[in-house]
Amino acid sequence: MAAPPLEYTSDHDRARTLAQQLRALREAKGWSRERLAKEAGIQPKTLARVESGGAIQPGFFTIGSLAAALEVCLDDLFRPPTPAPGLWSAGYEGRDIDSFVASLVESGIDVVADVRLNAISRKPGFSKTRLDQALAKAGIEYIHLRALGNPKDNRAPFWEGRLSVGRAHFRSLLGSDVAQTALDQLTERASRSRVAVLCFEQDESRCHRHVVLTEIRKRIDVTVTPLA
Repeated sequence: MAAPPLEYTSDHDRARTLAQQLRALREAKGWSRERLAKEAGIQPKTLARVESGGAIQPGFFTIGSLAAALEVCLDDLFRPPTPAPGLWSAGYEGRDIDSFVASLVESGIDVVADVRLNAISRKPGFSKTRLDQALAKAGIEYIHLRALGNPKDNRAPFWEGRLSVGRAHFRSLLGSDVAQTALDQLTERASRSRVAVLCFEQDESRCHRHVVLTEIRKRIDVTVTPLA
């Protein structure tokens, strides 16, 4: 039985889905844009325009040629790709709440895992309640894993550049039952969702979340991507 037709709220949504799916399928093959254009018998600039998701819609024969080159049916080109699960390292230093949430949306984040000990901030929008509300509006879940927060007495080593000292002490704290439970929860989420691990510092190397992310990678084979 043929799949039911997909519904789009606008031509823009259709163009955006086509662009996302083309990039995903091309990258899955390990092809450059030039390689796909050659295989499909179209000009690279034409493919670049299609992958940009612009307002000008490609013709039927162009789409058909791309589908044939990628060895998929036409319907597959208009089905939104399923984002792969994984971990993102997210520091909100130097960001405002609107641009931060926009970056999360652009990366397809499903869950923000806050690993601050106390989820409060002087920056507008980044305290727990306001952050939860802003994320909810964008369709992103928020969880606060307080057990993975860095205690106040271990923050100076990170600020002063004594990173090995700070990391070693924080790593020793992760042996507690509550920390292990939180790590289990984060691991499970990252195995099936796109999770951004949140703290203040933009530079992950100066933040205790580096240790958290390293511990998760010991448990599952997952890529950690800096949030753009």
